[in-house]
Amino acid sequence: QVQLVESGGGLVQTGGSLALSCAASGRSITTYTMSWFRQAPGKEREFVVRITGISASTYYTDSVKGRFTISRDIPKNTVYLQMNSLKPEDTAVYYCAAGSGRRLDDYWGQGTQVTVSS
Repeated sequence: QVQLVESGGGLVQTGGSLALSCAASGRSITTYTMSWFRQAPGKEREFVVRITGISASTYYTDSVKGRFTISRDIPKNTVYLQMNSLKPEDTAVYYCAAGSGRRLDDYWGQGTQVTVSS
């Protein structure tokens, strides 16, 4: 099993930047595909980006391409999400997830709130 703890959320103005962290413990992040999801008020949780365990291949949802960047620090066992050019529609609780095989969501963090003011 792996335990995930997100941090780095907060309040930022439109056009600003935030960096989220997901610290993993229990197993190496290279064992999993690590993902970020988000859930806005009144909406379903949606996929944002993932990075695979071995090859570090990334895939972004269209709405964040060119603005968000996922990365990882293997020695620190941490995954990051750099968010630039933030928009009000990026406001959501952001969750880190770990999945095995083709799954993305075997394990979840507790989430961190990101609020973008207009």
